Amino acid sequence: MITVILVSFWNLSVKTSVRKSTEESGEEDSEEEPKLKYERLSNGVTEILQNDAASCMTVHDKFLALGTHFGKVFLLDIQGNVTQKFEISSVKINQISLDESGEHVGICSEDGKVRSRRSSPLATDPWVVALHPQFTRSNYKQFVTGGNKLLLYEKNWLNRWKTSLLHEGEGTITNIQWRANLIAWANNVGVKIYDISTKQRITNVLRDNVSLRPDMYPCSLCWKDNTTLIVGWGTSIKICVVKERNPTEMRDLPSRYVEIVSAFDTEFFISGLAPLADQLVTLYFVKENSEQMDEEFRARPRLDIIQPLPESCEEISSDALTVRNFQDNECRDYRLEHSEGESLFYIISPKDIVVAKERDQDDHIDWLLEKKKYEEALMAAEISFKNIKRHDVQKIGMAYINHLVEKGDYDSAARKCQKVLGKNMELWENEVYRFKTIGQLKAISQYLPRGDLRLRPAIYEMILHEFLKTDYEGFAMLIRQWPGELYNNLAIVQAVSDHLKRDPTNSTLLTTLAELYTYDQRYDKALEIYLKLRHKDVYQLIHKHNLFSSIEDKIVLLMDFDKEKAVDMLLDNEDKISVNRVVEELADRPELLHVYLHKLFKRDHHKGQKYHERQIGLYAEYDRPNLLPFLRDSTHCPLEKALEICQQRNFVEETVFLLSRMGNCRRALQMIMEELGDVDKAIEFAKEQDDAELWEDLISYSIDKPPFITGLLNNIGTHVDPILLIHRIKEGMEIPNLRDSLVKILQDYNLQILLREGCKKILVADSLSLLQKMHRTQMRGVRVDGANFFGVVCLSDMAKPFNVVVFHCRHMFHKECLPSPGTLHGVQFCNICSAKRRGPGSGILEMKK
Repeated sequence: MITVILVSFWNLSVKTSVRKSTEESGEEDSEEEPKLKYERLSNGVTEILQNDAASCMTVHDKFLALGTHFGKVFLLDIQGNVTQKFEISSVKINQISLDESGEHVGICSEDGKVRSRRSSPLATDPWVVALHPQFTRSNYKQFVTGGNKLLLYEKNWLNRWKTSLLHEGEGTITNIQWRANLIAWANNVGVKIYDISTKQRITNVLRDNVSLRPDMYPCSLCWKDNTTLIVGWGTSIKICVVKERNPTEMRDLPSRYVEIVSAFDTEFFISGLAPLADQLVTLYFVKENSEQMDEEFRARPRLDIIQPLPESCEEISSDALTVRNFQDNECRDYRLEHSEGESLFYIISPKDIVVAKERDQDDHIDWLLEKKKYEEALMAAEISFKNIKRHDVQKIGMAYINHLVEKGDYDSAARKCQKVLGKNMELWENEVYRFKTIGQLKAISQYLPRGDLRLRPAIYEMILHEFLKTDYEGFAMLIRQWPGELYNNLAIVQAVSDHLKRDPTNSTLLTTLAELYTYDQRYDKALEIYLKLRHKDVYQLIHKHNLFSSIEDKIVLLMDFDKEKAVDMLLDNEDKISVNRVVEELADRPELLHVYLHKLFKRDHHKGQKYHERQIGLYAEYDRPNLLPFLRDSTHCPLEKALEICQQRNFVEETVFLLSRMGNCRRALQMIMEELGDVDKAIEFAKEQDDAELWEDLISYSIDKPPFITGLLNNIGTHVDPILLIHRIKEGMEIPNLRDSLVKILQDYNLQILLREGCKKILVADSLSLLQKMHRTQMRGVRVDGANFFGVVCLSDMAKPFNVVVFHCRHMFHKECLPSPGTLHGVQFCNICSAKRRGPGSGILEMKK
């Protein structure tokens, strides 16, 4: 590997790394967050520049080297403090260059002399030796100088310097940059690139604006990587990429060529360039026109970050820098050095050195806090809490809370306390007292710790007492939300009781007191308050704490509050409060007793059977619509008592039902016809009883009442022969809708005829089907074997031939064993089936068995 020092009478530069230092430079305030931050080097540099002026600077990862107009070189530590001073020349130092190890240094001055030697012997301070123990002279083999000629110095194997001329004849060389095997330099004509490995010059990039003096507006060169060169001259920027040429196209051409991938003009004059990822950092010399006079004046230099495009650029950020004596500086007085490792950028001017670097998360948070964007700052700190160094998440959160309080957004401030204060109980208590001072305890009370981490009970009691003085509703809400163990329950109960002495009917305080009693397990007192207030939670309290023994004497109160809920609760807990006990308590309130017994009967018709007689009067008094269903469903109701009550109250329908149930149907029908005058109900009653005598009574009663006759004609046809009714109608009686009634009778008759004919057809078809089935069965063959023969006395000799008789019943006999034929000549019968009087085919079933 070749270690290189680039030296010029005008420039000497090597890319190295350096850190930032002290004082911040001024920046224009903007709503857009800047990309870079700025600091001045330490006071040591400021003291140097008070009596001298900076002319050049180079950086290393462990120190800085600063050259001045009075020929001095200063070595600085990474904070910018002076560690060594060297008197090099009586004239300006143009450039200082270091090799990669920092062991060897090259210094060129205005008098045209170049000095190169090891850096450690330059100083007696042991700091240099201590930081660079690895320095060796063997790494120092080549360097370049430039003036009107570009010379390459190399050491041969005899350790002697060999000089090679690389270029001459185009004026003074003003800038040289070396990267890997490529050397780029600028002269009055343009920029050349030379490949030291092939000893070939690759290209010549011409200068655009030839009207600008090269000594006043020097060229800026910067290697982005080993093959990308950035050229800035005047107001023009070009990005050049060195590429390998196709071997088939080489001929006499260099093995590499240069492609300009981006070229564009800028608004101001370029004083320095540096890469930043895929963007560029540009240092501009700015001239502006005065508003008062038509003349130009030198403005503050600008450091911009731009995004190169093929033919233009996009501005990412722009900062005007306040450097000392900027009004007296020219474009050539500014330089921009950069450190690739940490993206540090050094702006060098005669009287000031400013360090720019990318803003970190701490800087981002600083900017957000400065702009009072506290929520974004808190979020950024929480996301990057491992990377921030100067900020603390909790302190940012406290600043945010303070800001919200100042704005008067107390609820948001209190909500943020949960997140910011966390487990710090001391901060929580401080915030509670602050909110108390500003009269906003209600805001913070909703967010106080109430889980495993808790404040002192006195804090919660203080808040409760404050609410009790000013806001009963808020007090009640806190009692419901806060666990009772957060505070001294007895003290709060006493405080509420004291307030109730002044306002004894306040429902909010009474409800809250009941909740406090419940937490304190004083359920009787809580139940008494709930019943007094008719509070909906009374039933939940009874169920939850099994207070049924406490409500035996409060059943009437519960029923008065909500009959339905009370009855359901009592019936669901019969094992705890018996039916007899409930009936006893409700004896003086029959309307409530009826509700209870009615629901009991609905659940089980037999449980309250001994109260059915009492229920008759209760239904009659308070719920007549359910009396008749009760009489129908109850099997324990005394009918005589029920009939007496219904007759006393003239309940006809109920009386009719009871008469019919007791067997006095004729009297019941008479009541329907005489008292109700409802022929349809009478007909329906007669249908239910299906008694000919009742129909006769109904016809007799209706025969002189045309509306009744119409009703009978419309409904009687299916139960009684309508001719019996028609013959008894007096001649000349006018009967409403008689024609329609007769038509209906005829239609009903026709329907009956059709039904009968349909049934007859079905019967005939079924009979025929069964006959055919029987015929098919009897026509089947019958297997005959000896085991199936029957006979009273078998006289046949089995060895002789014999005749067999098989009947349709599947019984088989020897012909000789059958008795004589019956009355019909030649007709014989099965002895077995004839004896049992069974029909044909029954033998088949017997055989199957």
